[in-house]
Amino acid sequence: MAGDGEEALAAFVALHGAALRASRVPTRYWESLSRKLRGEVFDAGDYFGIMQVEEVDEEEEVDEEMEEQLKKKPNPGNGPCFKVIVTNENGLQASNPDSVFLIDHAWTYRVEHARQQLRRVPGLLHRMANLMGIAFHGELPDEGSIEQVLQEMWKYNQTYQLSQGTAEEKVPVWYIMDEFGSRIQHSDQPSFATAPLFYMPQQIAYTVLWPLRDLETGDEVTRDYAYGETDRLIRKCVLLPWVPTEVLDVSCFTPEPPDEHYQAILAENKEKLPVVINPPVYAKDKVFKVFTDIQQVLNNLTHPRFVFTDNEGEADILYNFSHFKDYRKLSEERPEVMVNQFPCENLLTVKDCLASIARRAGGPDGPRWLPRTFNLQTELPQFVSYFQQRDRRGEDNHWICKPWNLARSLDTHITNNLNNIIRHRESSPKVVCKYIEEPVLFEREDVGLVKFDVRYVVLLRSARPLQLYSYNVFWLRFSNRAFSLDDLDDYEKHFTVMNYAPGVTLKQVHCEDFIPLFEKQYPEYPWTTVQASIFKAFAELFQVASSKPAPLGICDYPSSRAIYAIDLMLKWDTSRDGKRIMQPQILEVNFNPDCDRACQYHPTFFNDVFSTLFLDETDNCHVTRIV
Repeated sequence: MAGDGEEALAAFVALHGAALRASRVPTRYWESLSRKLRGEVFDAGDYFGIMQVEEVDEEEEVDEEMEEQLKKKPNPGNGPCFKVIVTNENGLQASNPDSVFLIDHAWTYRVEHARQQLRRVPGLLHRMANLMGIAFHGELPDEGSIEQVLQEMWKYNQTYQLSQGTAEEKVPVWYIMDEFGSRIQHSDQPSFATAPLFYMPQQIAYTVLWPLRDLETGDEVTRDYAYGETDRLIRKCVLLPWVPTEVLDVSCFTPEPPDEHYQAILAENKEKLPVVINPPVYAKDKVFKVFTDIQQVLNNLTHPRFVFTDNEGEADILYNFSHFKDYRKLSEERPEVMVNQFPCENLLTVKDCLASIARRAGGPDGPRWLPRTFNLQTELPQFVSYFQQRDRRGEDNHWICKPWNLARSLDTHITNNLNNIIRHRESSPKVVCKYIEEPVLFEREDVGLVKFDVRYVVLLRSARPLQLYSYNVFWLRFSNRAFSLDDLDDYEKHFTVMNYAPGVTLKQVHCEDFIPLFEKQYPEYPWTTVQASIFKAFAELFQVASSKPAPLGICDYPSSRAIYAIDLMLKWDTSRDGKRIMQPQILEVNFNPDCDRACQYHPTFFNDVFSTLFLDETDNCHVTRIV
């Protein structure tokens, strides 16, 4: 039997050892944890109890010290105050290998499904309202109670992420522990630690609870809600959902990060910068051999001066879908080979880097063509101060949380709830951008005034000297519901990316049809003027992106060429002379964009792209030089 136990433990550690080490679960608990998971043993009730703490009557005399302690109590929710205590008469010893416990999860969900589940899952709203101390009467879910739960849940939410699977499957999962786990209070000197564990054999997540010291009967079970955070100011901000406080004295000034920040990004990306080379010179009639793994290129590039090769070693042009890393080797061994990427182009294509380099154009607030953006990992106190200042002035405070490096609006959330934004920092690295509260809208006959965004494809021929072109066709995406600043989790009202959502209408309007419709709706704003302001924003962006040497800017490698898609919206703004203007807002820059629609409607698309980038010939190509 002992052999079976050892085998089971070895199998458990093989599957879960890395996660347990990352969560710092002491190894002495692993065998007991494995056994409790296999047997679904929930024995916390033998050791702990939930105690309701009486609220002190305001008329009763309370000494100042007790009053301070009550003020600091971060009990989540609005209802009665609870705490968890050790009830076992022998107390609890941290050295005992069995002193590890499982906490079940009452609700597991992804944020975009929360409202729907509260409406539809029998008993869920009732349980969550009770757990959060929200008054809920009646059997049927009502929108008022649902809204309260959606606001309060950020005081209870915990999160984990699956490390494998599709981009959709890797979107963070949020969960709320059962009544026992949710009653465990915060302490800066916690008596216990917790960590989520995804148990592979059952495909279920639990929370693991273990003591940090020996406890006696009656001692309180607490955990640190800002576990692992040592900076006092950041702790204060992280704990804000439970310990409300103001940080208005913190400057919301966000200068560009120091040079070391960019050096660290380069090291993390494992990108090796090229050596200095002379710009290659090619014969005027040279036919270039192209090595590519992109099907759209293979299917649509028909220009006579380009032929495909399956041999990467003999290629003149490497046109890769995935990120190229070793520019040093390429520059040393084959400097004449051109590549469809620039070293350090992630400064444009990753959202936190884009915000950082943009500050070169517009100072700490950023340029007018980029929504005000904060990096939640490194600029949380500045953001909280800015949010609270806007709140005090009665200004709009709708924000959009975006992952640094995901596309297609995945894990992207709109909110005016500060607790929500602070907690999103725990799931994956994110930026928070000012949500455009007054977008320029487009009249859809079938729907009304909807949001829309515009995608331009730009071609970067050279970083220094800067040579930038735009493809003459742009693409449009529309929301499916009339815009208003409510129902913030209504995807079809607030988002425009519909081509990946199953069963959702995709409205398509060609740019040639769009321009007259737009000018009919906005006769004082001819598209040529709007587009000139868009191109001005693109020019400024690429100028600041290439203004400093790598890794502080895009590397001016002479054999690099690239194509990017820039997504933008228009918002109503006021010019310096008081006129109402349409101000472009750059949302993101995409590396190696999906060009399926481009090829479908414009068969010469890749011929134009390759001719512009690799032949430096733009005659008869559908491109406009921006810089």
